[in-house]
Amino acid sequence: MSKRCYYEVLGVSRTVGGDELKKSFRRMAMKYHPDRNPDDPEAQDKFKEAKEAYEVLSDTQKRAMYDQYGHAAFEGGMGGAGAGGGAGFGDVGDIFGDIFGDIFGMGGAGRTRAHRGADLRYVMELDLEEAVFGVEREIRIPTLVSCETCDGSGSKDGKRSRCGTCNGLGRVRMQNGIFSVQQACPHCGGTGETIENPCGDCHGAGRVEETRTLSVRIPAGVDNGDRIRLNGQGEAAPAGGAAGDLYVEMRVREHAIFTREGSDLHCEVPIRFGQAALGAKIQVPTLEGEVDITVPPETQTGQVFRLRGRGVTSVRTGRAGDLICQVVVETPVRLTKEQRDLMEQLEGTFEEAEPEAHSPRASSWFDGVKQFWSRVTS
Repeated sequence: MSKRCYYEVLGVSRTVGGDELKKSFRRMAMKYHPDRNPDDPEAQDKFKEAKEAYEVLSDTQKRAMYDQYGHAAFEGGMGGAGAGGGAGFGDVGDIFGDIFGDIFGMGGAGRTRAHRGADLRYVMELDLEEAVFGVEREIRIPTLVSCETCDGSGSKDGKRSRCGTCNGLGRVRMQNGIFSVQQACPHCGGTGETIENPCGDCHGAGRVEETRTLSVRIPAGVDNGDRIRLNGQGEAAPAGGAAGDLYVEMRVREHAIFTREGSDLHCEVPIRFGQAALGAKIQVPTLEGEVDITVPPETQTGQVFRLRGRGVTSVRTGRAGDLICQVVVETPVRLTKEQRDLMEQLEGTFEEAEPEAHSPRASSWFDGVKQFWSRVTS
């Protein structure tokens, strides 16, 4: 299979300049690189083809030979496309350094900026009442703080020298084949400086371990997963950078009575058979005390009563949710002889009357069962 024209491969004209040539190869490299297309052999072939084209056209001597002789210039004894010096392979590496350098926080030229201290996360467990009404808590956080002895410099005498490994840049270039990336200098940790006389307390790190006690005010209405950010209360930064933040994340414990959905509270309220049949006034709990609700006669299990504004006041909107009570008709247990006799007399009256008059739900259910069996057996 004959090779395609190198200019065609890169999608450029024969008069293309160096900058445009580099941009074109960069676009193709980003699109077809094997790391981005691990399961696409065709993309990998296109990447190799583009790389080969760029290695030739980015080198002045090779490009001149290609323009005069085409692919034949690099066949036989005239040398392969990757042979020789010039800007070929080195520029390919530089392009990938440009593309991927920011991944390592290096950016362009110049010394690496001071690193920011790490953020910390603390999980605070709350009772439902504490989450609803708010609470103030003290927490203890093990962290890294700036060394007071050396004022965070890491140096006993305050002197720092330029790193000889990276020449003060704070970064070094690592190259593996065509892949060239920049990373923090392993000798100075990206600071560009070294310490000849380290502090005896922090051993040159500029930070020491300490457990800090902080008072945290939890606002009313927080819920599971909500976070509070305390600016600058995270780890101190090395080399004088800004401290990180502390994130306090809420975990609300399960409640014996209520469950929460957004700003609404839900609870089940058990009632007796007689209360459900005859109606009654019952007391239900809320977060602010008990309130009375009226259960109408002939109430069924699962019926819902909504108490407006008795839920949780949202920390975001300031609006209060509702308390949603679902009644559960409870079957009586441990009946006395008198209660059993009375229950049997009552049940007998139901048997004498038409069942659907007193149990419409059961009647419709049995009708559905009959229709089902009729369809199955027909």
